[in-house]
Amino acid sequence: MFLAIRELRFAKVRFGLMGAVVGLIAVLMVMLSGLSVGLVRDGVSGLQNLPVTSFAFERGVQHDSAFSRSVVDVSAVDAWRSRPGVAEAVPYGNTLINAKSNRGVDIDLALFGVTPDSFLSPKVSEGTRLNAADGIVVSGTALDAGLRVGDTITVDRLGTKLRVVGATAEQNTFGHVDVAYVPLQTWQLIKAGAAPGDPVPEHAAQDITAVAVRAQPGASVDLAAGDTAAGTESLTLKQSYGASPGYTAETSTLQLIQGFLYAISALVVGAFFAVWAIQRQHEVAVLRAMGASRGWLLRDALTQAFILLLAAVAVGAGIGVGLGSLITGGGAPFALSAPSVTGAATGIVLLGLLGAGIAVARIASIDPATALGGNR
Repeated sequence: MFLAIRELRFAKVRFGLMGAVVGLIAVLMVMLSGLSVGLVRDGVSGLQNLPVTSFAFERGVQHDSAFSRSVVDVSAVDAWRSRPGVAEAVPYGNTLINAKSNRGVDIDLALFGVTPDSFLSPKVSEGTRLNAADGIVVSGTALDAGLRVGDTITVDRLGTKLRVVGATAEQNTFGHVDVAYVPLQTWQLIKAGAAPGDPVPEHAAQDITAVAVRAQPGASVDLAAGDTAAGTESLTLKQSYGASPGYTAETSTLQLIQGFLYAISALVVGAFFAVWAIQRQHEVAVLRAMGASRGWLLRDALTQAFILLLAAVAVGAGIGVGLGSLITGGGAPFALSAPSVTGAATGIVLLGLLGAGIAVARIASIDPATALGGNR
């Protein structure tokens, strides 16, 4: 510990440059973490906010596009309601529409068809809750896009008119599109493509996207048995995120980039301490000749690396959080969260220590007689 601190003070410029590199990596990691969290919220916050345990989709449907392809008969709802451990099971609809408000605002919406008196019906911070057949409750972020409570929107190609009766307090988006909650029967008409005044297809009232299942507190629902009884295929709420458009590709790409940055961090720190270990091998040999143990030298070197990494990552993460706060709330899907920032910082420190540990392991094997005799 004493030697590690003395060297940090003696070689301020060298360690400062190394710390600056690690700090920049920390800034990048924090910014990427914020982008990752923001993209997830922008892609599936509408699902995350639903008090749902699982969704029962059409059997055999592709999981990555279940919300757009699944068609389930409404009779499956009763089959799920009778399953052990199920508190509630209700019909759920999901479709994307293009619309235009009476004030000329063009907007894309993800229509969630729900029963107004069910547990899926959203709470509102402005206006009234879902009730009327032509009423919709929109995500709070839709107000930022130009909608207002009291507006009337017209669905493209159908001409169906819907009134904005309320808005939620939090962000509710699906596939980077604002969510609008609509009564299930109205959703079924829109999904079937029935314009006002047109004959309604017979199947319209029977078709839903999925059965939304909520388990009893502390209970475990046998999804496989329920699927067998209802003729469906279930995904847990978290698994259903992958059915949101672009979710899997976006998250996997960002995770890959973060993985590369972690690897780069370990390599950069490891390379620095490898060169540093070579340059100081004679000094270390003197310490070994004076009786310093290999364990003591390793602990000293790792302590030095830990102090450098901790200080650099703390500064870098702080800068990243500051820059991120300037972006949050803008047009970019960016959101900072304590777990993501802490996780990124911890990952850099741990992998940096791993790289440094591998690099300085040679210190433990230095033969003082050989190291000193080679140049004396």
